[in-house]
Order: sequence, then structure tokens, then C-alpha cells
Amino acid sequence: MDKLTEYPIILKRLLSEYVELNQRQPVPGVETFLITDDAQGQYIWMNAGWQNGERVCGMTVYARIREGKIWIEEDWTEDGIATDLARAGVAREDIILAFHEPEMRPHTEFAA
Repeated sequence: MDKLTEYPIILKRLLSEYVELNQRQPVPGVETFLITDDAQGQYIWMNAGWQNGERVCGMTVYARIREGKIWIEEDWTEDGIATDLARAGVAREDIILAFHEPEMRPHTEFAA
């Protein structure tokens, strides 16, 4: 299967699993959801709502497919979605930790 066909499937599966796990222990007043845009190659796990009188709204994971690679723009997961992507068969050279400065990326175990 072509990676441009396979990568969106893998991303959506992993993010759906994360969201489902998160929803098993919901935070009252905070909604957890997944936003996917296959046409633009954008995938976001997001939380929004109110907790203890404070607004909660933010991305837990934001990944996009760009230039045939998966660019992880935001990742607040404990172990990192990049590790799960690699376990799911995505080549490490096709995973870019975009939240790191370009100068730091060669020092990771993923693409620079």
C-alpha cells in the first residue's frame, strides 16, 4: 500500500485510540475529540470546555502529512505519538518532530 494512503489510516487509528482512552476517564465539563481532514492531511486531538472556572481549550496532538512525511507539530502525550507511529510501521525517516527546532531534529531518532 502507498504510504500516502497508509499514513492517514495509521494516524486516525492511533489518534482514535488515544481519544477513546482519554474518554474512559472524562474530565467533567471538558470534551475530548478528534478532528481529521484527509484532503489537507491534518489530524488533531483536542480538548475544549471548562474546568474549575477556567477555560480549557487546546491541542494534545497535531500531526499533518506534508511532503510524504508525518510532521508532528504538537504532542503532549506521555510517550510521544512518534514512537507509536514507528511501532505501527511508519519509517522513522518519515516522522518529523516539527515541535523541535530544525537544528535539534538531527539529535532525535527521527527525521531531520
